[in-house]
Amino acid sequence: MNIYEAAKKAREASIILQAVESDAKRKALESIKEALAAHQEAIFKANQVDIEVSEAQNVSMPVLKRLRFDKAKLQDVLDGIESLVHMEEPVGKVQMQTELDEGLILTRVSCPIGVIGVIFESRPDALVQISSLCLKSGNAVLLKGGSEAKETNKVLFEIIKKASEEAGMPEGWITLMETREEVSEILKMNKEIDLLIPRGSNEFVQYIMRNSDIPVMGHADGICHTYVDEHADLDLAVKVVTDSKTQYVSVCNALETLLVHEKVANDFLPRLKESLESKGATIKGCAKTRAIIECEEATEEDWQTEYLDYILSIKIVSSLEEAICHINTYGSGHTDCIVSTDEEAVQKFMMLVDSGNVFCNVSTRFSDGFRYGFGAEVGVSTSKIHARGSVGIEGLLIYKYKLLGHGHIVGDYASGVRKFTHKKLV
Repeated sequence: MNIYEAAKKAREASIILQAVESDAKRKALESIKEALAAHQEAIFKANQVDIEVSEAQNVSMPVLKRLRFDKAKLQDVLDGIESLVHMEEPVGKVQMQTELDEGLILTRVSCPIGVIGVIFESRPDALVQISSLCLKSGNAVLLKGGSEAKETNKVLFEIIKKASEEAGMPEGWITLMETREEVSEILKMNKEIDLLIPRGSNEFVQYIMRNSDIPVMGHADGICHTYVDEHADLDLAVKVVTDSKTQYVSVCNALETLLVHEKVANDFLPRLKESLESKGATIKGCAKTRAIIECEEATEEDWQTEYLDYILSIKIVSSLEEAICHINTYGSGHTDCIVSTDEEAVQKFMMLVDSGNVFCNVSTRFSDGFRYGFGAEVGVSTSKIHARGSVGIEGLLIYKYKLLGHGHIVGDYASGVRKFTHKKLV
């Protein structure tokens, strides 16, 4: 089956999925979970092939870390599916209901978007997260993973497709693309595909946006910041910054740039340096930072870099306003945090920082659909569209308006015979 046939099949399946009962979707998700657990050795074997090929090609360490699919990663995706099984049915929820007039009721209800095209990086666990979220939200999905994870993705796809279709899901609701040529083709399929979700570099996301008429939910660079305010609890700051940078470096919500108020820099930076170095991290700093601690020089390019590695760039600032300006200038709109005990500063930071996720006194690593309770995430949207930040179930839903009446006609309202009441019901 070529990609055009697969896309048309997905469109047909998406219509059927809109009417699939909640119990049937839960059964399919449970079947997927059981099948993944039962075939874990095949998954690990395929993943080892991908890792060996990537190592032979000298693929970077951050990519290798994202590529690895071990027991811990498997358990994470199984936990994500389990949370979706028990999640309230998202389709058909009444979001608003208004009595326009007696017997004339307008209702807004949630519904699937339709066919989603997702192009993602080397993480094979993303394939499981995305497909399970699409199934729960009633969407058909076309998937294209990174070539580094080709064998792992193929096994995962075959397991999910077989288990879900045997559980009653429509044939063709999920398709795996394997070539770059197929990606180029789907960019033209605005009649078959309703939404594209690219997960990769900002350059890649911009390429997709420029070359397709299909709406795009962009997942770009994760240039995340933490600002340590002059009123910060410095012990808490050391803990939060260290976790944000080193808990898992190869992900988009890891900290890349730290901003420190000049009034606390002398006390804070030596303590932070010791903590970071104990985790194997290195520091690049501005001139003021290097006057306090020994580290490499940070350049203009560093403020614009997503390291995905054990490297942290540090800049000393003179005010909260300077920190906010730096973040809004160099940040990617992903996740940014303030560490402070000053409520006024916190409120100003959280109001003015223009990002999808804005935190206070916590690790940037909390920016995650599973941790938010979304079950999993299809990505992190740095766009300003219907979904922003960590995108879970709600980001894969849109809504429709339903109007029920009893022979009501506009002419009666235009002539003044009848009047609107616009009474809110829900």
